[in-house]
Amino acid sequence: MEVSWEQSVTECINTIYLLFSAYLVFVMQLGFAMLCAGSVRAKNATNIMLTNVVDAVVGSISYYLFGFAFAFGEGPSSSPFVGASFFALTGIPNSNYDYSYFLYQWAFAIAVAGITSGSIAERTQFSAYLVFSFFLSGFVYPIVVHWVWSSSGWLSTSSSEKLFGSGAIDFAGSGVVHLVGAIAGFWGSFIQGPRVGRFDAFGKPVPMRGHNATLVVLGTFLLWFGWFGFNPGSFNKILVPYPNTTDQGNWTAVGRTAVTTTLAGSTAGITTLFGRRLLVGHWDALDVCNGVLGGFVAITSGCAVVEPWAAMVCGFFAAWVLIGLNILSLKLQFDDPLEATQLHGGCGAWGLIFTGLFAKGEFVIQAYDAGSGSVARPYGLLMGGGWGLIGCQLVELLVIVGWVSTTMGPVFYLLHRMHLLRISTDEEVAGLDISSHGGYAYTAHPEEENNSLRYLDYTRLHEQNQS
Repeated sequence: MEVSWEQSVTECINTIYLLFSAYLVFVMQLGFAMLCAGSVRAKNATNIMLTNVVDAVVGSISYYLFGFAFAFGEGPSSSPFVGASFFALTGIPNSNYDYSYFLYQWAFAIAVAGITSGSIAERTQFSAYLVFSFFLSGFVYPIVVHWVWSSSGWLSTSSSEKLFGSGAIDFAGSGVVHLVGAIAGFWGSFIQGPRVGRFDAFGKPVPMRGHNATLVVLGTFLLWFGWFGFNPGSFNKILVPYPNTTDQGNWTAVGRTAVTTTLAGSTAGITTLFGRRLLVGHWDALDVCNGVLGGFVAITSGCAVVEPWAAMVCGFFAAWVLIGLNILSLKLQFDDPLEATQLHGGCGAWGLIFTGLFAKGEFVIQAYDAGSGSVARPYGLLMGGGWGLIGCQLVELLVIVGWVSTTMGPVFYLLHRMHLLRISTDEEVAGLDISSHGGYAYTAHPEEENNSLRYLDYTRLHEQNQS
């Protein structure tokens, strides 16, 4: 059947929108790299930046070969739990998916591995990154995607048999992306244990602040910029008019989603600013940056289905979730250099619950049924929408924690038992840059000049240990 000129233009505009959103999400990799580099000590800067590059290149291959198929595979071999077609993009493009959709989903997949990399920074063998990054982006994460975002997934809002008549609303991935990466990072960090010197003999934390606040702030703003592709871009199509209106469509909801994203992050940032001021006695730029990101993580689930005022509620509580979990992690001697477990895990979990409480019925219909007035769906409990949605949100939270724990936990433990996970104490004290990558990211940095081994010192010590 011949496609009309109007249909061609519509498809063209929607494809351009999706590709532009994919490019924005990919910019987040640069944001992760800068944030991570600034948050670690200078002697590990090269290592953490290289791991961010590895997350992208390894994730590209694994998601192309297996990941997209497990996430969105359709047909008789697929099930509500796993896809089983489109391996190596065989059968793409088709009536449902094209290359632009693959690229957009790939950008999400590599972001997950970046979250996990931050949790295990400054003490992990480089070869371990290759293993867990490939497995996480090629198998563990895509399975969760299939459950929630595939049209046949058992938790999907598009399933013919919706759980509790609703399905889980995780519009851009507070659970699917952020909670998955955080739980994987938790197990990696927990199994490795804290960095050398992070806690003293009495169990009290010893400060190990990142070496460059400029990079942290730069990374935060790059992530903020990329989040406008992450959240609004998850509509996939922008040129979708809503019925019974003359001036509203997906473009309206896209704009609102950008606003709720901004308000949640901003509210979390200002709350963290004053909250940490009360706790530590000074204004801390690095804490504020993490607070902003915590607000973005939390709103990612419900960004398209809540009012702007509700986004501010989301950000306010996300800040206190992050602050509280950071305090708890120090008491439990849990060491996550980027606070990734607390930020992406705690705020991601809160985001799922928040959506179940505050999702507005009208916006839910807009996001999932193009505004059709003939459809009824459960919505937020506090908005009068009943228990169906909040029940699905809690189920999603629990199954993600269970699934990632039973897959990534054994992977990290096996690497640990095979002595492939953590570097030696000598290597950690010297710094990963000289022990694994041949030199520092910076020259004549005071930290390396005064407190760390130089490259020749390290190689001489390494040779002595080998003999």
